[in-house]
Amino acid sequence: MKKQIKTTEAIFPMPVLLISTFNENGSVNVMNAAWGTMLDRDMVALNLTETHKTVENIKARKGFVVHLADAKHVVEADWFGVVSGNKNPDKFAKSGMTFVKSELVDAPIINELPVAIECEFVEYQNDSTGIGVIGKVVRTSVEEVNLKDGRVDIDSLEAIAFDPYTHGYYKVGGRVGEAFKDGLKLK
Repeated sequence: MKKQIKTTEAIFPMPVLLISTFNENGSVNVMNAAWGTMLDRDMVALNLTETHKTVENIKARKGFVVHLADAKHVVEADWFGVVSGNKNPDKFAKSGMTFVKSELVDAPIINELPVAIECEFVEYQNDSTGIGVIGKVVRTSVEEVNLKDGRVDIDSLEAIAFDPYTHGYYKVGGRVGEAFKDGLKLK
């Protein structure tokens, strides 16, 4: 029997996304954002309010990079979520991570993270049904060690998800089925 519980602000699991931008002085800003998804094969949506330094940077620079946080960097990922870029503009430097400038958008790519999705800013929606930041994906890159037969090896990424019920991070892994195939057994 199901028992009613308090509704949280999210559906589990939530991806832990690290959004990187450049500040006005060229320093790097990164925020931890769990509210993000794909709108289409080449469009991302980040449910972020305009109070975030990251949103200010995205609007000014017209570009950003979405990274998947991994278990190896859970401390840094959490750091980027608990420290505001508005109050601590050098929070990236304190993380010890490194970056290269994207060749396609005015944003940094974090070297230590396995996946980088480079995006051009399209629009910001702020009405009552608005999503927030909308971006067009211009390139997705993955570390070679995380590829198997030309495809992303999800287990090797050790991507993490956020649990809004207990405020925990969990490693994503362990294939349990074949999409678009297993269900056909019921046909």
